[in-house]
Amino acid sequence: MKTTTSKTPVLSTALTRRQFLRRTTVAAGAAAFSFPYVGRVLGANDRINIACIGVGGKGDSDSSDAASNGGNIVAICDVDQKSLDKKSRQLSDKSMNPKQFKDYRVMLEKMGKDIDAVTVSTPDHHHGIAAIRAMTLGKHCFCQKPLCQTISEVRAVRSLAREKKLATQMGNQGSAENGLRRAVEVIHAGVIGKPLELHVWSNRPVWPQGLDRPAGSDPIPEGLDWDLWLGPTANRPFKKDVYHTFKWRGWFDYGTGALGDMACHTVNMPFRALKLGYPSVVELELASRFYSETFPKTSRIRFEFPEREGLPPLKMFWYDGNPGDALSPLRPQAHLTSEILTTYDKLPPSGALIVGEKGKLFSPDDYGARFFLAMNGSDQYVPGDTHEACKSVPQIIPRSPGHMTEWFRMMKEGVPAYSNFEIAGYLTEVILLGCVALRLGEGRRMEWDGLNMRSPNLPEAAQYVKRNNRPGWEA
Repeated sequence: MKTTTSKTPVLSTALTRRQFLRRTTVAAGAAAFSFPYVGRVLGANDRINIACIGVGGKGDSDSSDAASNGGNIVAICDVDQKSLDKKSRQLSDKSMNPKQFKDYRVMLEKMGKDIDAVTVSTPDHHHGIAAIRAMTLGKHCFCQKPLCQTISEVRAVRSLAREKKLATQMGNQGSAENGLRRAVEVIHAGVIGKPLELHVWSNRPVWPQGLDRPAGSDPIPEGLDWDLWLGPTANRPFKKDVYHTFKWRGWFDYGTGALGDMACHTVNMPFRALKLGYPSVVELELASRFYSETFPKTSRIRFEFPEREGLPPLKMFWYDGNPGDALSPLRPQAHLTSEILTTYDKLPPSGALIVGEKGKLFSPDDYGARFFLAMNGSDQYVPGDTHEACKSVPQIIPRSPGHMTEWFRMMKEGVPAYSNFEIAGYLTEVILLGCVALRLGEGRRMEWDGLNMRSPNLPEAAQYVKRNNRPGWEA
């Protein structure tokens, strides 16, 4: 039976900034789990039929997690036959015999009636298309970070989740960490006072980046469908160890650089704690050498956020770059990190530092699983779970049963997952604006109208907000 798909809904701007801020404020407490509404819960005893789009790399663990949570994997899709065969062998041990596909468009057309939900664990340039096509058919969706590669795709995905009343979850697993949720409670309780600045840094890229496209071509490996791997992007020759596997992240056409890989993790806690919403200005302040097709090796980007829910304007600074590279990565200035260096011999490879009126909160890992406080007048950080200033802060955010488990619970009971697309969509849009700034170049102060996805002063930014897909790959 052929499944027909309707057009992607018109991108809605009905959720105003005021509504968003109110919702993200609510998201700090137990009441967060009263939205978004799931139209059809499947019931605690229902077997959920799942199709897994991408089963290599992160898709290997995502599909295994879905099966471990009781999902019945009825179809798997990957452009690489080796990945399909490996996953089939794994699932056969769980008494599952999923149908194999290389093209998720074909899979959704042929098996749409047999699928309740999908996982999307592909390279970034396929996230939006796969999610939109599945969600248009009314399928619940778990999608790896970043939610999409372009801002316009994120807006469409978020609108579809709301319109179709679907259970959704973005794959930023740190959302399930108790430490992350506790840090949000502590900041919302005013322990460090009103937040003034945010500094986030990453040790990415750990893949080749800051380079030109190599000349020539190499034989396509047996079992790899290179044209399907390219998907919505322009045709280009296959080159061994350049794009597939994993090394696609630094290329404009396929990835989102260090920001897309890690900011969905490292900015996740402060995004929630500081009620960030849309920035009003984004600017690439400094970067290493520019290349026509890849992100630079290191960069510093400034995001400016206006007043929100009684909080003062705030600047966020993003720094990336691999400390192991010959090129020294950009990092926060020494006066901001002096207390950190009393605990660590050197600045941790990644982290988030929130500067408040009364003190600083520092998280020294990618996922916000741990945090430390240094109140004004102290030159040392104390673990947040033992700091005297935190002991009276009540727990108001429910703790997680597990990141993938939250998605299954949302499908079965209607309890929204903590990183559902309503929230994850806003986080991803903020992050992708950094990618837009990187494409525009140094010193280009981009004003941003978030509701309308446009820059009033730099109209050329529009070319990076929406991608022109190859025919047949429309979202």
